Amino acid sequence: MQGKSPKESYTIMNELVLPNDTNTLNNLMGGRLLHWMDIASAISAQKHCNRIVVTASVDNVSFKAPIKLGDVISIEAKVSRAFTTSVEVRMDVWAENIPSGTRVKSNEAYYTFVALDSDGNTVKVPELIPETPEEIILFDGALRRRQLRLILGGKMSPDDATELKALFFAAQQ
Repeated sequence: MQGKSPKESYTIMNELVLPNDTNTLNNLMGGRLLHWMDIASAISAQKHCNRIVVTASVDNVSFKAPIKLGDVISIEAKVSRAFTTSVEVRMDVWAENIPSGTRVKSNEAYYTFVALDSDGNTVKVPELIPETPEEIILFDGALRRRQLRLILGGKMSPDDATELKALFFAAQQ
C-alpha cells in the first residue's frame, strides 16, 4: 500500500450561517458546527483511505470566537497521521464576514476515523508521509494525542502511554 501526503486529503468545506443554524443570540449553534466539522473531516479521511470511514472520536472543541448569522464558515481539514486502521484529521474553522472583510479563526479540532470494508470490518490504511515542517509537527504530536484519547476512553492504561510519559518526564528534567 502506497503512502500519501497530507495534501492529498486536504478538504475545504464552506457553509453560510442561516437563521435555522443559530441560537436566540444569532450565533451559530455549536452542534451545527460539530455536524459540519464531522462531514468535512470524514471527507478528508475518505480521501486518504479510499474507504468508508466512521467517526471514532472527537477531541476537545473550544470556541474562540462566536460565529454570527450571515458569516461564511470555511472548514479546512487534512489527515495529520495514519495509524493501522485509523486516521487523525486536523481541522481549522474560519468565520468570515464578507461585507466587512473580516476573517477570524473560530475553532480547531482533531477527529479520528476508522476505515471499514463493505462488510464493516476494519481495514489497514495508507501510511501518511508529512512533507512540510507544520505537517511534521502535527504528525509527531499525533501519537501523544492518540494515547491521551485512548486513556480517556478507557482503552489504554496510563502506564502504557510511553509517549505521554516521556513528555512529562522530559519537562521535569
